[in-house]
Amino acid sequence: MTMHIGIVGVSPEGAALCYQQLFRHAAVMLEPHLHPTVSVYNIPLALYIDAVRRDDWVQVGSLLCESANRLASVGAEFCFTPDNAVQHAIQLAKVKSQIPWLKMTDAVAHRIIEDQRKTVGVIGTRYVTTGSAYQTGLGMKGIKLVRPNDDDTELLDNIIFNELVYGIIEEESRQAILGVMRRLCDRGCEGVILGSSEAPLLINPEVCDIPLYNASDIMAEHALRYAVQAQSNAS
Repeated sequence: MTMHIGIVGVSPEGAALCYQQLFRHAAVMLEPHLHPTVSVYNIPLALYIDAVRRDDWVQVGSLLCESANRLASVGAEFCFTPDNAVQHAIQLAKVKSQIPWLKMTDAVAHRIIEDQRKTVGVIGTRYVTTGSAYQTGLGMKGIKLVRPNDDDTELLDNIIFNELVYGIIEEESRQAILGVMRRLCDRGCEGVILGSSEAPLLINPEVCDIPLYNASDIMAEHALRYAVQAQSNAS
């Protein structure tokens, strides 16, 4: 058995993908059909977008904390969010949350270190590619993060906010994102972080030969391992 896992949804598409990813890891790591108990809670995405655009990270933290406490009320014993853009506010959310948080950027950094890579790129919204969540977390572990140029940042932002958050999949957009990733590799990247929870709708190893760090999937696996180990320690 495992601990009760809480997923704090921000983008509905991203949360849904992460939910699937978690159970796919469970199918490999656990006994047949021994699925973990998982609860998902989300506040409307518009409230997060509005707060982020106002650079109001205290409000983002409050929204995350509210979700964590709702999850605690139904029995979740820890939580995480697969959303990359709000990772910066988890430290704020932890202060008044009733259950512990796991941080996705730490899990991603650990995986990159395991692979002994020193330079990686990142794709995502502008809040991810120009923000400090990955830059600080990876930089402190000796990993150089390369962000897309300004034109590519704008391109990614448009595709994610106008298409992927609604589950819209366009082949033209897939090719555009692959082009961004190739340009990152031309600048010395040994791999690319999928820093958008919706990015796997378009980008996966079947369409891309660049080493990928699917942040949401890495977090799902990490959360499951944490849940199993914590339950084992408590038994």
